[in-house]
Amino acid sequence: MAGQDRTRSRGASARAVQRLREEEVVGAYARWAPVYDHIFGPIMDGSRRAAVAALPAGARKVLEVGVGTGISLPFYPRGVDVVGIDLSPDMLAIARRRIARHGLSTSATVHEMDASAMTFADGAFDAVMAMYVMTVVPDPAAVLSEIRRVVKPGGRVLVLGHFAADSGPKAFFGTLLAPISRRLGWNARVTAGSLAGHPGLRFVGDRPAGLSGFYRLLEFEAEA
Repeated sequence: MAGQDRTRSRGASARAVQRLREEEVVGAYARWAPVYDHIFGPIMDGSRRAAVAALPAGARKVLEVGVGTGISLPFYPRGVDVVGIDLSPDMLAIARRRIARHGLSTSATVHEMDASAMTFADGAFDAVMAMYVMTVVPDPAAVLSEIRRVVKPGGRVLVLGHFAADSGPKAFFGTLLAPISRRLGWNARVTAGSLAGHPGLRFVGDRPAGLSGFYRLLEFEAEA
């Protein structure tokens, strides 16, 4: 019984930490929402377009995890239905206005949802896009597991972002700056290598996607 009590206590503590981290992210993006497009639109739009262009031709139903203000939604080609999710209601309010402004209501919808506990059915999507999100979620591994669950076998998963160095001086300074980064809503400890070996996802490639390689596009294929 004592062992079970300790296990339950550790589980409750982990859930509490998870909730606190989610609250930090939501709080950070409530602050970012009014200015996000102005600051991060011009410098990241080229990378967003490159990620969308990497979608396989047969992808007709796409999930965008961490859709934010919906800034990427106008970049998707006609014939692609996009479902976007985000934890931030402030960002999603802007996304809904963008959908209406661009006449995307028949091809794009957004929902407030935790990416580590999605409500979609298994294999619901042909492809999943995660732009600048894996470095802001509290538990990247849990999000990747959910992504694997909701994408069909053989489906493509595209992860765009700036990732910390796996080793060397850049990795050391990234660790030092981690507390500051977290206050800004970023996780400075997420590396491309930490994502590449996730179970059920075959790592396909890592290519530059903007700002001379500062942004990278990681590609995966869901295993059967």
